[in-house]
Amino acid sequence: MAEPKLIILDDAQSLYVHAAEEIAHFAGEAICMHAEFTLCLTGGSTPAATYALLAERFRLSVDWKEVQFFWGDERCVPPDDPASNFGMANRTMLSRLDLRPEQIHRIRGEDPPEQAAGAYAEELRASFGIGKGEFPRFDLILVGLGENVHVESLFPGNPALHERERLVVAVEVDAPQRHRVTITPPVLNNSARVMFLVEGKGKAEAVKNALEGPHDPDRFPAQIIDPPNGEVVWLLDRAAASLLSHT
Repeated sequence: MAEPKLIILDDAQSLYVHAAEEIAHFAGEAICMHAEFTLCLTGGSTPAATYALLAERFRLSVDWKEVQFFWGDERCVPPDDPASNFGMANRTMLSRLDLRPEQIHRIRGEDPPEQAAGAYAEELRASFGIGKGEFPRFDLILVGLGENVHVESLFPGNPALHERERLVVAVEVDAPQRHRVTITPPVLNNSARVMFLVEGKGKAEAVKNALEGPHDPDRFPAQIIDPPNGEVVWLLDRAAASLLSHT
């Protein structure tokens, strides 16, 4: 398995721009190779700024009609709730692009969690044309990093970290919006590329634990991301990277 690729930017704004550039580049590459770009979105302030840039400065850099949008996790709230990951992406990017409804594959956070998880798993199977025992292969999954080193809604100690068969699970976590729906480790690790977007001094310890801490995914869930046939990219600003030994 390949070593993660670390890209350290001077500040948060540089990180947003570089992330948008990378996403636009990966989109062009995927569309050229197989006429479609499957992008799995994440929530948070860093992605929000990046999405806004994609809808503005990079609007003409991507053939948006060939992009399929998915989500890695969702809070169990309605789509117009301020905490909704779909709602954030829709406000900052999707509503500002000329997209067809069938390009948007959201997790129905307003439904009962188990029902939403099952429906989203079926959506993934239908969209990727896969059967039982198979996993979707995203061109790019975007992920953030929690201060407790969680990724998606896979929190320290959660049984979902050991899921090997299901594509999507409902989880209860120790955080606001306790009930959530998340993709599972085998989906993350079947991706062609996973890209972390992490900024700020407040995330520096989490970054160090993920990249340089003892290998303990139950304690540091970000460590589960290790695709055998994919690439992992970490985009960090200097503040987030400040505790890494090589910096």
